[in-house]
Amino acid sequence: MSTFYEEVGGEKFFADLVSQFYAVVATDPILRPMYPETDMKGAAQRLQWFLEQYWGGPSTYQENRGHPRLRMRHAEFPINQAARDAWLDAMHKAVEGVEMDAALKAELWIYLEMAANSLVNQPD
Repeated sequence: MSTFYEEVGGEKFFADLVSQFYAVVATDPILRPMYPETDMKGAAQRLQWFLEQYWGGPSTYQENRGHPRLRMRHAEFPINQAARDAWLDAMHKAVEGVEMDAALKAELWIYLEMAANSLVNQPD
């Protein structure tokens, strides 16, 4: 039985997804200020590692960063509904920009929405 990671094409798929996501982030007025100028590539690498590990790929994220602890790692950023919506919009554009099976796309999107909702830490 293959993993989600393998079914979507492994590292190449996640590199493409993350690249498309950060292309949108780079010009988004809400998201861009959350990323230090000197760390955009690092942020992209960490997201790729995280997604690959979460979806059954190599454990590179954990080997380099430890347990993901998403809420703790994002606590320093003020994430309200507008930031969540901007993140989901950027990720939606990225997901729509990659080729994948419709059922796998739906599975990925359910996770991404759940993750984005769980990181909101500011009231509107």
